[in-house]
Amino acid sequence: MPLRDHFPPPGSLQAAWDAVHGMWPAEIVRQLRRSLPQGYVAAPTVHPGSQVEVDVATYERDDAPRLQRSDDEDAPTATWAPPEPTVAVETEVPDFDEYSVRIYDAERGRQLVATIELVSPGNKDRPEKRNAFVGKCAALLRKGVAVSIVDVVTLRQFNLYAELLQFLGQSDLSLGEPRPHLYAVSCRWRPQGKRILLQTWSHALTLGQPFPTLPLWLTGQVAVPLDLEQSYEQACHDLWIT
Repeated sequence: MPLRDHFPPPGSLQAAWDAVHGMWPAEIVRQLRRSLPQGYVAAPTVHPGSQVEVDVATYERDDAPRLQRSDDEDAPTATWAPPEPTVAVETEVPDFDEYSVRIYDAERGRQLVATIELVSPGNKDRPEKRNAFVGKCAALLRKGVAVSIVDVVTLRQFNLYAELLQFLGQSDLSLGEPRPHLYAVSCRWRPQGKRILLQTWSHALTLGQPFPTLPLWLTGQVAVPLDLEQSYEQACHDLWIT
């Protein structure tokens, strides 16, 4: 099944984008069960971000400790008054979308070896959200975790893979200009002698065209095929998307 646009009508009338993003990780896990070597397991992670309101009153409990007086009731213990804050602005508790599949080496204490990140509209929303996504992927790569990114969000024209490379001080000339905002890529850092190589396998995605198959790296030498087309087709089928 070729890539659909799940964001504006008529695609969004058949199934909302978050239904596809919620179903797709589970289908990827089912597919990987047939291809992962013995000792490796995959698990979906679906966490739609939400706005969290903090009620300060919930922290002002009746049993909270009170200031203690000295033996002389007329001489209260002196308290230290902190200075005024340098910043005091209204803000939100950050909470970010996460639609992903994580692959673990169960024989090495369930060590995380690879992750597949499905980009959501929230990940591309504001600079701080994009920075959070890029920072997470960079941190995983530095820990030796292979990272695959799949972006089918048509609403916002950003390329988080390109921003990740920029964050790492690198670039991918194959992206061309303008950079595609729909893409699929696998990334890994691999030691080679005294050097560390950043290796990526990137593909631009096009509406109406099938998905590529990406290498999903489990170790420095072992990779399995990540057949995005098969898992996407099954997710759409399960959601009655034609």
